[in-house]
Amino acid sequence: MNGPLRMKRLFVLDRIKKKIPHIVGGEISVMKWRVLGCHSPFPGPGGATPGYLLEAEGRRILIDCGSGVLSKLAQMCPPYRLDAVILSHLHHDHIADFFVLQYAVGTAMRRGWRREPLPVYAPTRPEKWGNLLSYGDAIRLHPIREGEKCILGGWEATFFRTDHAVPCFAVRLEGFGRTILYGADAGPKTDWTRMAREPDLFVCEGTFLERDLPEEPVGHLSVRQAAEAAELLRARGLLLTHLFPEYGRAEIEEEVKGSYSGRWWLAETGLVLPL
Repeated sequence: MNGPLRMKRLFVLDRIKKKIPHIVGGEISVMKWRVLGCHSPFPGPGGATPGYLLEAEGRRILIDCGSGVLSKLAQMCPPYRLDAVILSHLHHDHIADFFVLQYAVGTAMRRGWRREPLPVYAPTRPEKWGNLLSYGDAIRLHPIREGEKCILGGWEATFFRTDHAVPCFAVRLEGFGRTILYGADAGPKTDWTRMAREPDLFVCEGTFLERDLPEEPVGHLSVRQAAEAAELLRARGLLLTHLFPEYGRAEIEEEVKGSYSGRWWLAETGLVLPL
């Protein structure tokens, strides 16, 4: 199928999907957290580095855009149909595909498939990468700062600085009767309790197993530390992500045991969590 026909087909499917609610356990859910990528610092075979699609009432917010994320997103909807993008920080594993997303949006605007620039919320440091976030008329950049609030697709987003090597922001998303806390990249000095209490979903990195934790903090958590943070917040659900692709599930499960008493999921590309 050639390019224009494929894009038209995706557009039609996109319109149809908006009219079909998601059915879970006999109940209708129109809100979903979709994992597009979850590996770090590089993608495993067939995977992608961090990227997540938040869907609610026909609106879509992309949170981080790592290596391989754009092709995963295109399986769900045309990339130019996004309502907003949040980039937690400017490390390559979280922004690698953002620069080709710029091309997708720019092309869509030139061809009349999209009229408005894509709103992008991101830190602007390190400047070397922050200076590359704008792209002609295709991107409307909104620099984010500690404690800043904004409305995105019906969600109130609040940004919080985390313990990381570069400016990095967790984001609390409140709306539609739900609270989601996306922890981004975060070291053990991160103060989670100021961000949320009892979130419906806590998306937290588990970069290391305990045995592999560096002696000097590097702005990342172990699986056990992530589980302990979820317990501290009394999170109703925990999604472990930012995973080293060579770790096995059994090793990760062992570290969660005894540290978190709630329901949890191990992120994998294609996982969809109804909210």
